[in-house]
Amino acid sequence: MTGAAGAPLLLDGGMATELQRAGLSVTAPWWTTAALRDEASRRLLREVHAAYVAAGADVLTANTFRTNLRALERAGVAVDAAVTYVRNAVADARAVSEAAGGRVLVAASVAPLEDCYQPSLVPDDHTLRTEHDWHVGALADAGVDIVLVETMNTSREALAAAQAATRRGLRTFVSFVCGDGARLLSGESVAEAARRVEDAGCAAVLVNCTTPERCDAALAALADACAGPIGCYPNVEDRSSLPENVPVDRYVPVRDGPAGFARTASDWAQRYQLGVLGGCCGTTPEHIEALAARLGGRHAPGRVVTG
Repeated sequence: MTGAAGAPLLLDGGMATELQRAGLSVTAPWWTTAALRDEASRRLLREVHAAYVAAGADVLTANTFRTNLRALERAGVAVDAAVTYVRNAVADARAVSEAAGGRVLVAASVAPLEDCYQPSLVPDDHTLRTEHDWHVGALADAGVDIVLVETMNTSREALAAAQAATRRGLRTFVSFVCGDGARLLSGESVAEAARRVEDAGCAAVLVNCTTPERCDAALAALADACAGPIGCYPNVEDRSSLPENVPVDRYVPVRDGPAGFARTASDWAQRYQLGVLGGCCGTTPEHIEALAARLGGRHAPGRVVTG
């Protein structure tokens, strides 16, 4: 499918950003999974999802970013209880989708097992296959529409996670975090990484949690390399006074407000014929609303996401 009126499929925006704006701590070992620990926090989570639906998102991303076994065990969750967090995260997003008449798809976030910004911490291939297979299996059982393998900093882990999803027949998007020169944080070419996951059967290749300038270079490379749809959801935080790629447990002001973000993203949609757009850290429902309004009925011929 495509988004409304043939526009690119519109993802939601930052979840951690909204939780922090509401005063919820997002830090180790729970990170955003803290929002699944009690009913009051889950209610906040559903309110964030609902705000993105009202803003015009076509896809809600369930709060499963840190629900792999490794992350939950570090938070003290027993293995036999871990799947409950996965199910609850998907159920919260699904409940909001159904309240909107079921028009909004539910994607499940699959993050790196260790750290999004430290490729040196990526485990060995056997561990990647085993642990991503558990997580994707739990997501499949929970009934997601899309598996969003995101913020991947090596092609090796992206491929392991993507294969766990595609071999189950799940619609799979893979998104990379990039540094300079259209390269992953591992130093690998994003074009080569994209070809590997396309060959594994993924439905779209994206860039996320990357500055707009670096997104632009990466999208140019993906447009040349990919046979299928490409997309982007950038990080718009103003981190000029912060260490690069180091999380902070507070709301970080943005460098690009809703209007500027919408202009940049809609320009990418036309220049690179994007099939998927959205926002990552720093983006809010206001950003997504501005982008939805900017896109209107425009579309990106040849890059729409079907299925």
